[in-house]
Amino acid sequence: MAAIQGNPSTTELAEVVSAVDTDPERGLTQVEAAARLDFDGPNELRSAPPVPTWRKVLAQFQDPLIYLLLAAVVIATFAWVVEGANGLPTDSIVITLIVIANAILGYSQEARAEEAVAALQRMTASHATVVRDGRTQLVPASDLVRGDLLVLAEGDSIGADARVVQANALRVAEASLTGESTAVTKRPGVLAGGEPLGDRTNMVFKGTAVTQGTGRTVVTGTAMDTEMGAIATMLEQTQREPTPLEREIALIGKMLGAIVIVIAVVVMGTVWLISGVNTLDDAVTVLLLGVSLAVAAVPEGLPAILSVVLSIGVQRMAQRNAIVKNLSSVETLGSASVICSDKTGTLTNNEMTLQTVLTSSGTAEVTGVGYRPEGDVIANGVVLAATTEGGGGGLEAQRAEDVVVLAGGSLASNSELREEDGEWQILGDPTEAAFLVAERKMGLTERRTARFTRVGEVPFTSERKRMSTLHLDHEHDDRPVLISKGAPDILLQRCTAVRDGLQTRPLDEGTRAAILADVEVLSGRAMRTMGVAYRPLRVEEVGVEAIASGKVPAEAAEQLEHDLVYVGTVGMIDPPRDSAGEAVREAHRAGIRVVMITGDHPSTALRIAQDLGIAEEGAEAVTGIDLDALDRPGFAEVVSRVNVFARVAPEHKLRIVDALQEAGEIVAMTGDGVNDAPALKSADIGVAMGITGTEVTKEAGSMILADDNFATIVAAVRQGRVIFDNIKKFLRYLLSSNMGEVLTVFLGVVLAGVIGLTAASQDAVVLPLLATQILWINLVTDSAPALALGVDPETDDVMARRPRAVGERVIDARMWGGIVAVGAVMAVATLLTIDIFLPGGLVEGSDTLEVARTAGFTTLVLAQLYNVFNSRSQTTSAFHRLLSNKWLLAAVAFGVASQVAVVHLPVLQQAFGTASLDLWHWLVCVVMASSVLWFDEALKFVERRLDARRAVAG
Repeated sequence: MAAIQGNPSTTELAEVVSAVDTDPERGLTQVEAAARLDFDGPNELRSAPPVPTWRKVLAQFQDPLIYLLLAAVVIATFAWVVEGANGLPTDSIVITLIVIANAILGYSQEARAEEAVAALQRMTASHATVVRDGRTQLVPASDLVRGDLLVLAEGDSIGADARVVQANALRVAEASLTGESTAVTKRPGVLAGGEPLGDRTNMVFKGTAVTQGTGRTVVTGTAMDTEMGAIATMLEQTQREPTPLEREIALIGKMLGAIVIVIAVVVMGTVWLISGVNTLDDAVTVLLLGVSLAVAAVPEGLPAILSVVLSIGVQRMAQRNAIVKNLSSVETLGSASVICSDKTGTLTNNEMTLQTVLTSSGTAEVTGVGYRPEGDVIANGVVLAATTEGGGGGLEAQRAEDVVVLAGGSLASNSELREEDGEWQILGDPTEAAFLVAERKMGLTERRTARFTRVGEVPFTSERKRMSTLHLDHEHDDRPVLISKGAPDILLQRCTAVRDGLQTRPLDEGTRAAILADVEVLSGRAMRTMGVAYRPLRVEEVGVEAIASGKVPAEAAEQLEHDLVYVGTVGMIDPPRDSAGEAVREAHRAGIRVVMITGDHPSTALRIAQDLGIAEEGAEAVTGIDLDALDRPGFAEVVSRVNVFARVAPEHKLRIVDALQEAGEIVAMTGDGVNDAPALKSADIGVAMGITGTEVTKEAGSMILADDNFATIVAAVRQGRVIFDNIKKFLRYLLSSNMGEVLTVFLGVVLAGVIGLTAASQDAVVLPLLATQILWINLVTDSAPALALGVDPETDDVMARRPRAVGERVIDARMWGGIVAVGAVMAVATLLTIDIFLPGGLVEGSDTLEVARTAGFTTLVLAQLYNVFNSRSQTTSAFHRLLSNKWLLAAVAFGVASQVAVVHLPVLQQAFGTASLDLWHWLVCVVMASSVLWFDEALKFVERRLDARRAVAG
């Protein structure tokens, strides 16, 4: 394959095709495309090299709290040397090992979060339609190669630089490349040269988007050999912005850090004043205590744990067909108060089946369902087929009309119906496919494809609500004919005649009213209606040269859409999804309003909405025309009460979203067309369709539905609420546990004489917990249980409460009260355990300081493990679904086993200053630690009673 010499926009198309060595009709072969991909590499812009592992590991030590620990290691080592370097520097070794263990844990958590984000990027990668081996197929945009025949349609994101081969009203938005806000019309041809990028009308460029029309192009450049690649010679690796929740958690961490440092200083000062520090060893002990207390009390792992929990939640959503593109959307999902949904394919199955054909001569029913072309077209009990003879003039006239309706609807189409491995599949729009299936049932396909050749097209747009194609009729001397299909009310505005058998007659007001009445009847049966019309043309109307070229411009063809002959109306059924009704009820139970916004007929939309429970009997459906007649206050009033909007344009969707947001609602909006992108971007949660959605819509949305199913949106809202609940769970756990550690040390120092600590030792400084023991608690009981809470199954019924207000703090006053109360109970239980075993104090004991301190240490660890189960809900009992989280049970089992090891293994006893406990000691520790559980159960009981009273009062 030779390189293209010079600018491909100034080179003859034949030379471009030859240079990239491709077939402009059949495209590349699969073998050749694979070889070029292997040679050139993927079609991706070069990014900065990934951060090496050693730098990621080193980054784990770049934290102020780690600096404190490392400083403590230096000080402890210095003291050990000054005192003669007898034995091993135990404190220094233990703290060093804990720092290393924390770094490994932090690295693994960050690596997992990065992998989750990378997996999301792979799932949301864009695709492109190409022709290879003569067949149209969908491939990842990263697999595009030079010479690929790229097929473009409205809503496509262009994946490579390419030369235009064919164009039908093709317009491309190039603002991302040129800054020009107006879409550029593209057409084949050769440019003179010297044109700026925005004026190269025979080229399309990577990173731009098709806003209208269709076309075919030959890829001339991929990856860095594109105009986008020339601008971004080296893309810096994108840094993910922290989500609002992550920023709030970081703020909490900083606030706690400042508070705890003050407390640590106060504790050290208190110990210094009360105990009297006379030796270097005493000074080091006090200093290590303060550093350890500060490190243990600040949940420095919060950001990493939060990222992991959000990432795991996003992966779980993806398994449920909801692909969330950024982590902040997970937070917003839990706050969604309104879901604005399209009808077709989201609330319905999107498997259009053409069931009824209405023409001047009567009604025909089409049997069979789905895309398998098995069934008949039946009128008055007689099967109408391509070769039907007799049956009376009326029946013959009806057969002729039905032939034009079904064949005409199939001609004005860009979809394909294929049989692969015994299964019938469609490529394209399901509404167009319904015509293809019905036409094949009547046996018209072969004759239609042989009889007509397309020479022009005016694409469907949401504004036009119709599509027209221009064909040469080979059975009538290649006479040109225009075929149009679209919304019946829109199409009738351009019709002046109606088909009656083999003849036509003027379209009078009575006939027009009768057709619209038939449309109302079909719409009332929840059918989608489409009209078909045509217009025979003279050659001079189209132009001899245009016909000869086989490429009549869309602008010229659009001028011919008048004086049409209306042939008939079809009714298609797209039944509601089985899961949609239950999903709507679940949304209502969760306090979420469901609004249907569709371009379909108002009667069809209202019937489906009533069947699903979106609208009540007697409700109204408001149309786009109705909305246009309203002033701003009137618009807001209608949007606040109406749940069904029909015959709306994309700009209406955007206005509806804005009105709802102005009213304080958090809006999720679905969309599939390119013109839906502004509404999806404006919505708090833009939901793009994964099957029918365009690439532009998928890029604009913050979430993609892989199955286009409304129930998946509701399931994603539930999962979003569960994730937010789980975040509150591990915050409640970490903060209350850390509060227990701080209060234990602070109260232990202040009350040392009361609980017998002062009398139990001759040392000047006597502490309830050693610095290394505090760090052990931080290592063992923080990360694993917190992560396990982050993946906890649903404990409370999250859909039984109203959406969370956006301004609601993740930790409110009620939660702070619980955190302080539980922390205080932990401290009291720990200090009482020490008192029980020490001589003197409130309770007379007989054990040594080492045993008593070990018992207190163990009680605090076990209390925190009990607290894991408390933290699963603020109101629901810890015993509810106690065994439902296997990861939590494993984390608790690991914590218990680790504590047994640190108490009884000699090497760990020496490192952490512990002594062996007998069965009685363990029993007391378990019972005292359980006080945290029973206290919280009592607290929850009171909370439930108060909530019940508020519910009755409210």
